[in-house]
Amino acid sequence: MIASATEIVDALGMLDSLVARSHECDYPQRVRALPVCTRPRIDIHADSREIDRAVKESARSSVSIYDVLDDVLDRAAPTHILTQIQCDVCAVSLRDVELALSRGWKTQPRIVSLQPDSLEGIWEDIRIVARALDIADRGDALVSRKKAEMKALSRPRIHNSPRVACIEWIEPLMAGGNWTPELIEMAGAVNLFGQAGRHSPWMMWEELKASGADVLLVAPCGFDLAHTQEEMHWLTSRPDWNELRAVREGRVYLADGNQYFNRPGPRVVETLGIISQILRFDAEEGIGWRRFRSAL
Repeated sequence: MIASATEIVDALGMLDSLVARSHECDYPQRVRALPVCTRPRIDIHADSREIDRAVKESARSSVSIYDVLDDVLDRAAPTHILTQIQCDVCAVSLRDVELALSRGWKTQPRIVSLQPDSLEGIWEDIRIVARALDIADRGDALVSRKKAEMKALSRPRIHNSPRVACIEWIEPLMAGGNWTPELIEMAGAVNLFGQAGRHSPWMMWEELKASGADVLLVAPCGFDLAHTQEEMHWLTSRPDWNELRAVREGRVYLADGNQYFNRPGPRVVETLGIISQILRFDAEEGIGWRRFRSAL
């Protein structure tokens, strides 16, 4: 029911045990052949402002923005369902799953709910999934391996470390929170907005402008690079866009928020790698990121 959990299952060597997936689960490639058991009630291909409006309207009406397809799940007959309680907007939630189960199924699967709000939360979720699947040792080994990979990518901060503003939503503006501040700090930079272990905060344009950020990293939740590029007009159309230090110095970068920055699973290591590449400034554009250009 959550893309990062599907990736955890894969990293634990249990991909063949998956019998269904959410509409968001797309990695590794072969999971796309599985039956899809959820769907969004809003247009996830709309622009930032429209998605925000639709989400807030659903919240006011106390209506979920996702459907759980009971018939698909009932036919799949899972023994476990992996879901989350971290964010009702980003993915199908525990509440959605419990409501679907209350309508009566032939089987009674075990619900495993995850809450990844920090790097340690991601590691604990891996352990939770592994324990639920009776492969606790594999979970511990995977966590140890990923921590070692991240340590190898980490860099110490120095007196002139770049100051980074990470944008997780464009219209309205939201800064990256949860594990993102930790990743920025691990890459040797100063994180300007958002706090580790806390939900992503809304921010004002005036705050961003006043911050004097050396680097502007735009990685909207759920958007790939192409969608992010399309949304940049919300920022570039502001009359004082060109006054931002990061813009003047050509240090505005787009990143794949869907596949990397907002997916709390094993590929958080790749996300750290993306940030590290960006902060080299002279690095060639890589998988999952590119330098922003006003026209392509």
